[in-house]
Amino acid sequence: MKSPALTILTESDIRKSVGLDADSLAAIENAFAQLAEGKATVPAPMGIEVVDHHGEVDVKSAYLHGADAFAIKIAAGFYNNKELGLPTASGMMVLLSAETGFPKAVLFDNGYLTQLRTALAGAIAAKYFAPQKVDTVAVIGAGLQGRYQLRALRLVRKFTRAFVVSRTAESATKFAAEMSSELGLAITPARSIAEAIQLSDLVITATPSRAPLVLLEHLHAGLHITSMGSDGPGKQELDPQILRHVDRLCCDRKSQSFHSGELQHGLKYGAITEQSEILELGEVTSGRISGRRTDSEISVCDLTGVGIQDTAIALLAYHHALEAGLGTTLQV
Repeated sequence: MKSPALTILTESDIRKSVGLDADSLAAIENAFAQLAEGKATVPAPMGIEVVDHHGEVDVKSAYLHGADAFAIKIAAGFYNNKELGLPTASGMMVLLSAETGFPKAVLFDNGYLTQLRTALAGAIAAKYFAPQKVDTVAVIGAGLQGRYQLRALRLVRKFTRAFVVSRTAESATKFAAEMSSELGLAITPARSIAEAIQLSDLVITATPSRAPLVLLEHLHAGLHITSMGSDGPGKQELDPQILRHVDRLCCDRKSQSFHSGELQHGLKYGAITEQSEILELGEVTSGRISGRRTDSEISVCDLTGVGIQDTAIALLAYHHALEAGLGTTLQV
């Protein structure tokens, strides 16, 4: 019997195959809808903290019913890597056949696909919950994901300026200069988080913080906040009382957010309960529930990253790569 073929895709192959565009946005949006419709099998994520080296590894997976394969994603974030001259993020995905369980492909993406699918989820949150007219955006966190979030947001909102807040003036200034040039927008460092939020219609938080950065007193009518830095126990970017006071509270998956997202702190401090009115993103992308209802509503979307996103983006990259004749095929 002939052994199954295994396709090896490098980061270069993958970058040629998939990016921040309408097809990728639709793939992630549809995956969330499948989750809400009970057409996805999603195990709980596995997280490994490597405390000796300020690192963390996440393992996520999901099977989208009817797909020919599903992904197992390994993503690492080692925050001391900057001192070594290395990227903080790395990773890979393995696609397994949904028919036989044999490996179909190994995608050596070095975290690129995770950056994409996270940014696309942020864009989807903005598509349904941000005001229709977004003039100004605030990005809290001047890292790689903050950059991807701004790029992806352009798919759904045509904002004209942005503020950035970072732990150091140097990183904020660098972010502003690079992204202003890339996007052709006025992007400037803010003097404080409070100032950035006060002047913005939409706020994106993308940090590894373990203490609140956005406070209840920062909120104003019409504001939307997308928070994605809190994706593990103990991580936190929002004052828990914000969750009690917003008009629309959404997350990607309640079971994950209660354990690892901003909702974990809402439960801990009594701002919410598991019975509170909390939407899941797939309920909105599937059309079952509406997102923003009025211009004056305040909304929050808590994103922890769900395995459906990893399978959806890995399948898209894999099929586009095959169509383009990219990758190396091995008989294993």
